[in-house]
Amino acid sequence: MTKRACAVAVALAFLVAPFALPAARADTVKVAFIDPLSGPFAPVGQNQLRGFQLLADTANGAAWAGAHRFQVVGFDNKGSPQESLTQLKAAIDQGYRYIVQGNGSGVGLALLDAVNKHNERNPGKEVLYLNYAAIDPDMTNSKCSFWHFRFDANSDMKMEALTSYIAPDKRIKSVYLIGQNYAFGQAVSRAAKDYLARKRPDIKIAGDDLHPIGQVKDFSPYIAKIKASGADTVITGNWGADLALLIRAAKDADLKASFYTYYGATTGVPTAMGAAGAERVKVIGNWVVNSDGFSGKELVEAFKKKYGDDFYTAQPHSMLGMLAKAIKETGSTEPVKVAFALEGMALESLNGPVTMAKLDHQLQQPLYVATWVKTNGKDIRYDQENTGYGWRMDKRMDAYVARQPSSCQMKRPGM
Repeated sequence: MTKRACAVAVALAFLVAPFALPAARADTVKVAFIDPLSGPFAPVGQNQLRGFQLLADTANGAAWAGAHRFQVVGFDNKGSPQESLTQLKAAIDQGYRYIVQGNGSGVGLALLDAVNKHNERNPGKEVLYLNYAAIDPDMTNSKCSFWHFRFDANSDMKMEALTSYIAPDKRIKSVYLIGQNYAFGQAVSRAAKDYLARKRPDIKIAGDDLHPIGQVKDFSPYIAKIKASGADTVITGNWGADLALLIRAAKDADLKASFYTYYGATTGVPTAMGAAGAERVKVIGNWVVNSDGFSGKELVEAFKKKYGDDFYTAQPHSMLGMLAKAIKETGSTEPVKVAFALEGMALESLNGPVTMAKLDHQLQQPLYVATWVKTNGKDIRYDQENTGYGWRMDKRMDAYVARQPSSCQMKRPGM
């Protein structure tokens, strides 16, 4: 090459360099887990935080998001909507762009409103709210948002599946409803009455009680009312300590009614039930550890080994699986691009095929009904809280069984 040609080549190199594509950058995707880590609901919050952290380690080890890595950090909201807003601001100030929450729809609705306002005021600095268990139907209906994705079935979807399971059972003649007095508990009560009236109008609603969330220490007066009503079945959306104490009071009073629960598998409840709940307590949920074609054995055993605790929810797998897939497909960790990629996404999760509906950002997924029974080392291999009892899958329902119409009129940002 002549000196002149060499000089031209060097000059061209300097001209092209500023426009060359940079090497792909590996980002740490910081996820703020905002839920109760102290107070009466702390055991549930701590269990779920560990579940997300275990899945983050799994995703990082298997490069689910390519070179990008997940880091999940807990922010204690003490179960309070107001404290949740304080923790949200702290997380955003620390550079978090992804918010995870699930314990309590009252908290969820407060976060949803705050995230919407933040994103409107701070274009280019948007955050996404990834909801794993706040299941008030309004969050994907009248209050739906582009910035919110729900990875659990909402309370109406669960009640649709549960009442479809109850309807053929002619032994059920009288139902008592009891729940926490806030948006979610009220939604469970309404849906139970509406759906039973449609499917089994002969079933009597023997009672309908709502109590303060996280404040009742003795449920024996409520159990006395249920016993006096003669109800053969109780339906409750209670969770955490409120369900554990309710079940314990029923055991102490020798209440013979069957319990149909949303959250019988949550931390503290299995110990409260023990042998007394066998064959009488059921749960409607999105995954059963002992189900046919069981998926997730490695996670259950790794969680037990690491934390001495039980991994019992599919949502961390669905959520981080989809988030990783969206990041990998878009080559970006920017929330706006990721949100568009999440819309309509399909994934094979622990509970089977799941799809994130584009219309309202509500995950469509199979649901399961299970009964609390003694383990046998065969089909009922995994117990909870070292009780010797676990969940037997009674029925698997495909996603279409629980699907609900949506009133969502979502506004989307420009790409």
